Amino acid sequence: MKKIIVRSGMSPLDTFSADEIIKRNTIGNNVGNLIYAYSIFRNITTENVELVSDYYKKNPNDADMINETYDAYILPLANGIRKSFIPSLKKYTALIEKLTIPVYVIGLGMSFSYEPNIREKRPYDDDVKKFVKAVLEKSSLLGLRGQITSDYLSHLGFKEGRDHQVIGCPSMYTFGNNIKIRDLKLSDSSSISVNMTPGADQNVLEFLNGLSYKFNNLNFIPQDMDEFLLTYAGAPLLGKSINSKLTNYPNSLDSLVYKQGKVKYFLNAPTWIEHMKNVDLSIGTRLHGNVAPTLAGTPSITIPIDARMRELSEYHNFPRVSSEDINGDTRLEELIEKVDFRSVEKSHQKNYDNFISFLSKNGIDHLYDKNADGVKQPLEIKLESIQLKQPIGPITTCSAGEMRERLEKGYEIMLSKTEKIDASYKKIIKAKDNSISKLKNNIEKKNEDIKKLKTKTKSMENSRSWKLTKPLRSFSSNK
Repeated sequence: MKKIIVRSGMSPLDTFSADEIIKRNTIGNNVGNLIYAYSIFRNITTENVELVSDYYKKNPNDADMINETYDAYILPLANGIRKSFIPSLKKYTALIEKLTIPVYVIGLGMSFSYEPNIREKRPYDDDVKKFVKAVLEKSSLLGLRGQITSDYLSHLGFKEGRDHQVIGCPSMYTFGNNIKIRDLKLSDSSSISVNMTPGADQNVLEFLNGLSYKFNNLNFIPQDMDEFLLTYAGAPLLGKSINSKLTNYPNSLDSLVYKQGKVKYFLNAPTWIEHMKNVDLSIGTRLHGNVAPTLAGTPSITIPIDARMRELSEYHNFPRVSSEDINGDTRLEELIEKVDFRSVEKSHQKNYDNFISFLSKNGIDHLYDKNADGVKQPLEIKLESIQLKQPIGPITTCSAGEMRERLEKGYEIMLSKTEKIDASYKKIIKAKDNSISKLKNNIEKKNEDIKKLKTKTKSMENSRSWKLTKPLRSFSSNK
C-alpha cells in the first residue's frame, strides 16, 4: 500500500478533544484549515493509498525518514505567502531539497492587501523563489489559489501554465463537481449563519453583528484560536485577544450571541458541512465560513476583505458583495437582491475540469472524478466507525460539571503556554546576552587596538622628532 504524507494539523480520522486541539494547535490558528485538508484526505485516500498527517512538523532532519516511509508529500498551503509564514516556508524548502519523493503543492495563495502592487519588492521574494524552485524539482507545477498569486509568481520569473496553474481552493472540489445551491426564502424565522473577521471594515462588522438582534434563529461560527479559547474557557487564557478592543464584534461572553448560546465552534470538517445543510443562509467575511455551506448546498454571501479572499471568491464566482456596498442603513434583504446564489454553480464545472487537469499533469491518483450523489468514498466508510466530536458552545451554556472540567483544563493549557512563553523569553534573553557579550568583547578589542595604535603613533612621533633635532645639534656643535 502507498503512503502519502499531507501537511495538516490533524487527519479527518483524528478525534481530538477541544482542549487537545488547543494545546497542539492542530487547526493552525484557524479551524478553516480543516476544510481543505478534508478534501485532500477524502479524495486521495483509496483502497491502495493511505494518507497520513504531518501534524505541521517540518524538520529538514526528518528527510531520510520521510523518503523511506512515504511515496509522496502533499502540501495544501493556503495563504503561505505572507511575512509571518516565511520562517516555516524556509524550513519546508530545506526539507523539500532533501526529499527524493514527489512533492505536490495544491492550493498555494498569498496574503496581500485588496488591491496589491504585484511588482512591489517584498523582503521575502527570494525565499518564495527558493521554495518554488525546490518544489518544481519534485513535481511538474504548483497549484495556486487565484490569479493574483499567479501574477506574483510570474513577476518572480516563473511561467504560468508551465510552472504554476490557478486551481482555486481544493476544498471546493470535496464532492467533485456536485454543487447544487438551494433556493432561499428569507423570513424572520430563517436559520442564519454568520462568520466574521476582526480585520474587516467597521461598517461590515456593525452590519454582521447587528443581524444577531434581528434574527432569533442565528448562529455565529468563529474560526480563530482566540475565539476558540473564548468559547471553550470563557476568555483568552493569556492576555487580551487580538479583537478585544473591537466594537461590533462578538469578543466576550457579554456579546449577545455568547449570552444566548448562539455560538458553534466546529472541531472537524464533516460535522461543520453537515450542520450547514440545515441552515438557510450563510453570510460573512470568512472564506471557508462560506465554503462549508456551499458544499452543503446552502446559499451564501461572501464579503471579501483582502486579496486572498478576493482572488478565491472571484475564481470560484462566489455570490459576493463589496464592503463598500454596506453602510449603517443596509438591510440583509438588499444584499440578497444584489447576488446570484447560483453563480458558484455556473463556474464550478469549468474550475473542476481545470483542477482535474492539474492533478493529471502531476500524475496524482485521485477519486475526485468518481464522486457522485450517494457514493461513499473509502475515507467516509472509515469515518462511519468513528464518533466525530460535535461543535462546542460557550462555556456559559455548559452543565456545572463540564464548566468545571473546561476551567480546569483551561488552567492547564494556560500553564503549558506560560511555560512555553517563559522558555521563549529565556531563549531570547540568552541570545541578547550573548550578543551583548560579543559586542562588549568587540568594544574591548577595539579599545585595545586604539591603545596600541596610539602607542605606535606616539613612538613614531618621538622617532621623527629625534631625527629632526639630531642634525641641528650637530650643526650647532660644529659651529
